[in-house]
Amino acid sequence: MKTNARYEARLKRKQRVKKKVQRNKTKLRLTVFKSANHIYAQIIDDLQGKTLVSESTQSPAFKEQMKYGGNVKAACLVGSLLGEKAIKEGIKEVYCDRNGFIYAGRIGALADAVREKGVQF
Repeated sequence: MKTNARYEARLKRKQRVKKKVQRNKTKLRLTVFKSANHIYAQIIDDLQGKTLVSESTQSPAFKEQMKYGGNVKAACLVGSLLGEKAIKEGIKEVYCDRNGFIYAGRIGALADAVREKGVQF
């Protein structure tokens, strides 16, 4: 397991954010994870413990449109695909759980793309 300071700091941020997000479990949670080459996002219902909608740079819908998944353009595309799926499922409002990552770059781009499709944070 990683033990460097950056990883530990992210885990601390993750716990702090998750505690705030999960206070009100009536809203759905949009959680995001990024690696060097990919980005993953899913909307979770914490009351039922189920993932309602998910999208990533590994999905076939993404791979049809783009090849590489480790940049801001890829995050925008994943966000817009996730937003479209969420609207089809009737999801209009979520909490954003950035999973300890800084809200900038790929995370911010994904969140903005989801907002553009009509899902509110």
